[in-house]
Amino acid sequence: MALAFVFPGQGSQAPGMGRDLAAAFASAREVFGLVDETLKQHLSRLMFEGPPEDLTLTANAQPALMAHSLAVLRVLESEGGFKLADRVSLVAGHSLGEYSALAAASAFDIPTAARLLRLRGEAMQAAVPAGEGAMAALLGADLAQAIAICERASEDPETGEKQVVEAANDNGGGQVVISGAKAAVERAVEIAKTDGVKRAMILPVSAPFHCALMAPAAAVMRDALDDASIQAPLVPLVANVSAAKATDPANIRDMLVTQVTATVRWRECVAAMAAMGCDRFVELGAGKVLTGLAKRNAPDAQAMACGTPAEIETVLRSLT
Repeated sequence: MALAFVFPGQGSQAPGMGRDLAAAFASAREVFGLVDETLKQHLSRLMFEGPPEDLTLTANAQPALMAHSLAVLRVLESEGGFKLADRVSLVAGHSLGEYSALAAASAFDIPTAARLLRLRGEAMQAAVPAGEGAMAALLGADLAQAIAICERASEDPETGEKQVVEAANDNGGGQVVISGAKAAVERAVEIAKTDGVKRAMILPVSAPFHCALMAPAAAVMRDALDDASIQAPLVPLVANVSAAKATDPANIRDMLVTQVTATVRWRECVAAMAAMGCDRFVELGAGKVLTGLAKRNAPDAQAMACGTPAEIETVLRSLT
C-alpha cells in the first residue's frame, strides 16, 4: 500500500490542540518548545488553553497548526521508529499545510517553517483592510459552476466596476470556497442561491485568502522565501497550485509565492495522489477535515486522522 501524509490548513485549530501530545511525549514537547523559542511567544500555551479568538488570529493559527502536525510526526518517529523517507510516497498540505508538509519532508526546518508562517499570517491579514474582504462556501457546487458565479458577481451593478471574487479552494465533494471583495462575495452568495447551489454562506474569516487581493502578501513572501534555505524534500510534494509533484527547491519557492493568490486545487491534489498509487491517506495534526475530503475525493482509498495519542497508536498499528 502506498502512503500519503497530508497536513491541515487554517480552520482546523481549536483550544486544546496538542495538549495531550505534550503531556504524553517528550518529542512533542520539544517541537512545541522549539516553536515557542523561535517566535518568542508562548504559542503552545495559546494552543493548549486558548482563548479561541487569539488562537484563530491568522498569525497564530498558521504556526500553531504546523507545530501540532510536526509534533505528531516526531512522536511517530520516536515512539514507532517511523521513517517518513522510507514509508511515505507523497506529502501534501492544504494552504499553510504545505509548509507543514515541506517541514515534515525536511525541505526546511521547523524554525524556518514557524518564521515563514508567522510572517505569512501577518502579511495575509495586512493585505486587505478589515471589513473590505470576505470568503464564502458554496456547498453542492463544482469548480466550473463556482467560477461562472464569480464571473457574474464580479461586476458592481451600480458602477459597472469589476471587483475581485474568485475560487479560493476547490476542496471537492461539492465544496468550493470563494474569496474577494466583500460586496462581490455577497453578490455571489445571492446568485448561488438562485443557481441551484445547495447552500451558500459567508464564512467567519478575517481576510479574503487565496485571491488576487492577497498580492501584497505574495510580494512579502517572495522576499522572505528568497532568503530562506529550501532543500529538495525527502519525498515529493503534491503542490496546491499545480496538483503535481514538486521536488525542485526553486520551483517549490515559486509555487509557495503563487499559492498566496491562487486557488488551492485540493480536489485535484487528492485525485493525483490516488492516480499515482496512494491508497492510504493519513492526516497529521489538528482536526479531521482532510480525512473527510480524502474519503470523498478518493473513495477507494483508506483515510485516517492522526492528531492525538490514541490516533497515533492506531496509525502505528495500521502501518506495521
